[in-house]
Amino acid sequence: MCLIVFAWQVVPGAPLIAAANRDEFYDRPASAAGSWPEHPQVYAGRDLKGGGSWMGITREHAHGPKFAALTNIRGPRERRVEAPSRGALVADYLAGDLSAPEYIAGIANTAGAYNGFNLVLGDRDSLYWYSNRGEDDARNGQALQPGIYGISNGLLDSPWPKVLRTKAQFASLLCQGAPEEAYFDMLADTTRASDLRLPDTGISIEIERMLSAVCIETPGYGTRTSTVVKLYSAAPAELHERVLQ
Repeated sequence: MCLIVFAWQVVPGAPLIAAANRDEFYDRPASAAGSWPEHPQVYAGRDLKGGGSWMGITREHAHGPKFAALTNIRGPRERRVEAPSRGALVADYLAGDLSAPEYIAGIANTAGAYNGFNLVLGDRDSLYWYSNRGEDDARNGQALQPGIYGISNGLLDSPWPKVLRTKAQFASLLCQGAPEEAYFDMLADTTRASDLRLPDTGISIEIERMLSAVCIETPGYGTRTSTVVKLYSAAPAELHERVLQ
């Protein structure tokens, strides 16, 4: 997952609404969102190479449905090819019985083995952001207050052009009570940012341009799926996915 915007405790009756794009190499095998045979309560897409996931929900849990999403943090100079797959962080939380704070405490000592990541996880009562990069709030797990948030391949709410643009559009759609199709239209935006607004993440300006779009289209890498998730106060969670590549 390389872009996620979400509203936490903003819309009455729907504690969490999230819209996200997963960007990945086209030749990395994956399966579309569905129930996992070995964990029927888990409903998520699956990375068939690493075995984990980038985003998913549980249908039911002791505290209601659970949610988890992951984005990678761009850091080409510190990337380690031998690091474990970050998708396991989503899969293990959804498949297990731990609350978000318990899960964060359990992975804190081993999080440094992974390449950089953001993890958003919780249920209809609480939501947390955790990262193995950044300051103490990130590394200890930050309980999120009501609001609208965005993450791409930097830390939470880093002011990248695609994050700022999508958060503003997302907020407008929420205010309008827009249909689900409007969120997928937002996620399909292929507009690239101007060079003056691009972040400097250690890659070439040409690649920064290509990756600045909400929906990425390049010959070998791009947006593979778009997803909209809703957690309700008194109804089962919903996850709707559109497979692009």
